Amino acid sequence: MNIKDIIQHKLAEIVETVFQIDDVNQRNNLKLEIQQNKSEFEGDFTIVTFPLVKILKKSPDTIAMELGDAFTTQSDFVESYHVVKGFLNLKIKNKFFLDNFKFISDHFDQKEKKNQTVIVEYSSPNTNKPLHLGHIRNNLLGYSVAQILKEDGYDVIKTQIINDRGIHICKSMLAWQKSGAGETPESTNIKGDKLVGNYYVAFDKEYKKEIAALIEKGYEEEAAKKQAPIILEAQKMLLDWEKGDVTVKNLWSEMNSWVYAGFAETYKRLGVDFDQVQYESNTYLLGKDLIQEGLLKGVLYRKEDGSVWCDLSEEGLDHKLLLRGDGTSVYMTQDLGTAVQRFQENNISKLIYTVGNEQDYHFDVLFKILKKLGYSWADHLYHLSYGMVELPEGKMKSREGTVVDADDLMQEMYKTAKEKAQELGKLENLSKEEKENSYEKVGMGALKYFMLKVDPKKKMLFNPAESIDFAGNTGPFIQYTYARIQSLLAKANYQHTTVSDYEINASEKELIMNLSNFKEVISRAAETLSPALVANYIYEVVKSYNSFYQNNPILSQDDQNAKNFRLELSELTGKTIKKGLELLGIGTVNRM
Repeated sequence: MNIKDIIQHKLAEIVETVFQIDDVNQRNNLKLEIQQNKSEFEGDFTIVTFPLVKILKKSPDTIAMELGDAFTTQSDFVESYHVVKGFLNLKIKNKFFLDNFKFISDHFDQKEKKNQTVIVEYSSPNTNKPLHLGHIRNNLLGYSVAQILKEDGYDVIKTQIINDRGIHICKSMLAWQKSGAGETPESTNIKGDKLVGNYYVAFDKEYKKEIAALIEKGYEEEAAKKQAPIILEAQKMLLDWEKGDVTVKNLWSEMNSWVYAGFAETYKRLGVDFDQVQYESNTYLLGKDLIQEGLLKGVLYRKEDGSVWCDLSEEGLDHKLLLRGDGTSVYMTQDLGTAVQRFQENNISKLIYTVGNEQDYHFDVLFKILKKLGYSWADHLYHLSYGMVELPEGKMKSREGTVVDADDLMQEMYKTAKEKAQELGKLENLSKEEKENSYEKVGMGALKYFMLKVDPKKKMLFNPAESIDFAGNTGPFIQYTYARIQSLLAKANYQHTTVSDYEINASEKELIMNLSNFKEVISRAAETLSPALVANYIYEVVKSYNSFYQNNPILSQDDQNAKNFRLELSELTGKTIKKGLELLGIGTVNRM
């Protein structure tokens, strides 16, 4: 429990025992606000008493005086109090701050196990194109949520479902068959996922040409889209795949293997990994079995054309297609099978899908269908819906090849970090290897922090130039502060000590109070699935530390006790920053 929570808890106890409010509703709805004071105000915390005025029918000053008296007699941490126009200012004993600091330092790495397992799904790409900017936000968000849940005491399984089959895959395969001339990633020296993605774009270009040609012949646009020869070939290829055609299957396996090798490179540099991987090519069959089960139960129905649907009108939605008339499955089919498989194979209490908000309706339908099919755990499914990443010029389009490639962006961030460091004269005393390591970590830290400091639900505009700044609310600024602390500890030849008697000043108190909030922030971030809470908390800690650093001599401090305490405070700040950045998937360097 942090310092503010301890005071809040005591306040609730005092209000109940001293004022004995009889009305249950008034007592339950009463919320007294506790504010942490700025250094220029008297006392460490202020309690606003005005909500009690109407209930107790006493003046604010009288209530504040009675509360102050109760705090000084019924708690062991209040040194004195001061009343100003109904506001109760509490001065907290120095020993309480020291004890709290020692407690959070001693228990920093301890966490209470929840004995619950959570699956976090993220990434889940299609094997017809490389990862792009949107995938970066998805991966960073999912990975960070998994790390935060682990830190909060949950057992976590990181997973992805790879969409390795379907019409989109057949489009790339068909384009390669028609114009690839047998080329491979090795023969072209092109990363496998990029090579396959090029053919997806090539298919779309040819498809548009054929549509235009049919419209010229008098076809309506919708009819032209359905009758274009190349789309009919792709649809036939999908049917052949589902029938097990050897030639189609072999080409599918080979081209997918190129993509997987490419994805692995991207994931490694991005710093994300997975404990389990599932493939749509396997799970869609499980989904088909569920559909048969749903037909037998009368939960689903079949139309005259052979397609299978679910009526969700009672749930406030419409009728949802689950199986096409030709027997081929849709995304919903495989998602049904995947969900059931995950709960069958793992003892989990919650399944979190990290998917953009354009799929809100899809997951609403998925959860309701599973509930109708009788799966009670459908209540433990959660869609972590996040806003899209946009560029100044608007949305990206994969089919048209107008996406920001993930690999290109990561390389650009590395280059920008290198240029910025050289321009500012940083890293000059480091070896070449240390410099390269720093450029990479700073560049990736800038990218990750910029993505994660924004609330997941919000749409965001990505600006690489802003993200790489060494000042302000950025990854590099936080990494730089961490490196400054490590440099300070190294210069002091610091060995961990515990100072038991020291008069703490205002900036030291502020920093201790910020550090004491860390566990609470992690719990709130785990509860809300928002890494932004951790990111912005770490920034507040860094600002607080820099204020402390500017106002308190450390290495030049003659008082050895003060010097030791400030080094100890710096050490805990460094550990907090590093742990917070780790939860965001961001690395640190000791020198910058």
